[in-house]
Amino acid sequence: MGDWRTDPTFAMCRALVDGADLASFVGGPFDIRAVVATIRPGTFDGAALDDLPWGNFPHGENAREAVRLLRTGDEPARNSLGVLIGLCADDSRAAAALAVPFLIRIATDPHHRHRAEALRGLAAPARARYFGVASRDELLLHRSGTQQDGYDDYGVEVTGYPAGWSVAAARAAITTGAPILLPLLDSSDPAMRIDASYALATAADPAHTVRSAFATRFAKEQVPMTRAALVLATAETTRAQPHRPDTAWIRELWQDRAQAPEVRLAAAIGWLCLTDEPAPDTLRSTFEALATEERARAMDALPWMAAAGRGEPGLLDCVRRMLHPEESALSDDPWA
Repeated sequence: MGDWRTDPTFAMCRALVDGADLASFVGGPFDIRAVVATIRPGTFDGAALDDLPWGNFPHGENAREAVRLLRTGDEPARNSLGVLIGLCADDSRAAAALAVPFLIRIATDPHHRHRAEALRGLAAPARARYFGVASRDELLLHRSGTQQDGYDDYGVEVTGYPAGWSVAAARAAITTGAPILLPLLDSSDPAMRIDASYALATAADPAHTVRSAFATRFAKEQVPMTRAALVLATAETTRAQPHRPDTAWIRELWQDRAQAPEVRLAAAIGWLCLTDEPAPDTLRSTFEALATEERARAMDALPWMAAAGRGEPGLLDCVRRMLHPEESALSDDPWA
């Protein structure tokens, strides 16, 4: 990747550091939310790809080339998704957010050879600061509050770009694409059903369309790991838009011994994130009985758990940090 400081948007980031008002850039050529909003449904050909101002965002040309390779299905495309995910991992999501509408189009094309890869990666720009996040306070949380200085709780990316703008643009694209993503919940491939749940959990859902689709799929889903994904997706949606019936349902699930262990564990994690109530003894005993090392490693097939773990399976990290937050704070402090 080239030096991001040569990108045009660096001038905006430098101006912000020097005290410029963020509001003065809203809706302009460096506002990724505004740029993504200009992409009309159905305009995903090569011309549309090249017409977008990729160069206005850090590493934009790298992101455009990655999308082009994914679209054409050429062999080098196998590494293209890694470029986009790498931008997110490096805390530089703006250009990756611009790629999301194209990834949605690829993921929903039943004949595209890279649809599974596109689906797997399209939600990455829609989540910031989620690697290694496993506490009750932060797991499944979408930071959407706006601070007085105009930044939301995401702050800025490594380049100085407003991180919340990138996340908002990606989530808006997924919300727009939700009608064509929802059928993927019925894919014949369980992995695609899991990844579709993960992506759709970031969509705005004022009409509860996505929430209802999760419930409908759960009622007929037979694969325990996919059922667990639907539980976590419902919990994430519920954390963004509180819905007491779903919170109560998730509590019932971890108490239901007829459910598969993966489902009960996912429900226990989800319920802890949706309530401030102390963890009851029955929940603690559920973790003790079911959260084995082997099962925790298997549950890293769930993107939420894969992202949560820091040197251990994500489920075990969640259990440790949610049930023993004081001990976790000490062990996480390198100076303690």
